[in-house]
Amino acid sequence: MVVTKEIEAQNGKWYQVMTMPYVRHSSNKTAGAIITFNDITELKRTQQQLDKKNEILMRINADLENFVHTASHDLLDPLNSIEGSITVMNAINVNNAELNEFLPIINTSVKKFRSLISEIAVVAKIENDSLVTELVDMDEILDNIDWSLSEKIKSSGAVIKRDVRVKHIVFSKKNLRSILYNIISNAIKYRSERAPLIEVRIAFENEHTILSVQDNGMGMDKRHVDKIFDKYSRLPTTVDGYGIGLYLAKKIVNASGGTITVESEPDKGSKFSIIFSNLPAVI
Repeated sequence: MVVTKEIEAQNGKWYQVMTMPYVRHSSNKTAGAIITFNDITELKRTQQQLDKKNEILMRINADLENFVHTASHDLLDPLNSIEGSITVMNAINVNNAELNEFLPIINTSVKKFRSLISEIAVVAKIENDSLVTELVDMDEILDNIDWSLSEKIKSSGAVIKRDVRVKHIVFSKKNLRSILYNIISNAIKYRSERAPLIEVRIAFENEHTILSVQDNGMGMDKRHVDKIFDKYSRLPTTVDGYGIGLYLAKKIVNASGGTITVESEPDKGSKFSIIFSNLPAVI
């Protein structure tokens, strides 16, 4: 049996002490012990420096998270008052044509402001949520998304097909739903003149679990594909939104060690593929 310990000497140096039995070959009996000392002072100092930096980063991250949540909460309070005042203004019959022209603009701006505050709060939660993994039922997630998007599916005539060959994966349930919801809702939002046809497939291929979402929407030019995951990138800009959803999706997937890519052609649609890293398939 080999026993390994790390000790600090009085002079401040660190040693790795390894103790193992000394066995005589002739009798195959233990006749003492072999003790070796390895100087690991530099390694230990580097490790301690990294530990301190990680501790500082964790404190900064916690402070930033608290700031974002506090700011979001504090911003929503006066926003509620503004929304209440605007609701009263909308109920009053005003003959001023100029004021009537600006009221819809104010209404839209307030709604967008509320949405943006909510999305900022989501950014702060991503890394913490990524740490909480569980066995996720893929059909359950897709059923929930179908229900949430039922009105949009009905009004657009969208058809969502499934090919679920991996029934369960270990991941953050909230984050996976957020990713799929965003991609599927975008497929409906950025539709072409055709009724949306969306195919969701998850399978175990080439030692990886791969989740893909393919649509027949308006697609995009190749020069825009690389920008689609940038923060606040939105193509086309005529559609409502802030372009933060796919940025968050990439951040979530990358944080888990996976990758997300997109293939797209104008008027032919887009295909988003998520390759989960070191994720066992539960078929």
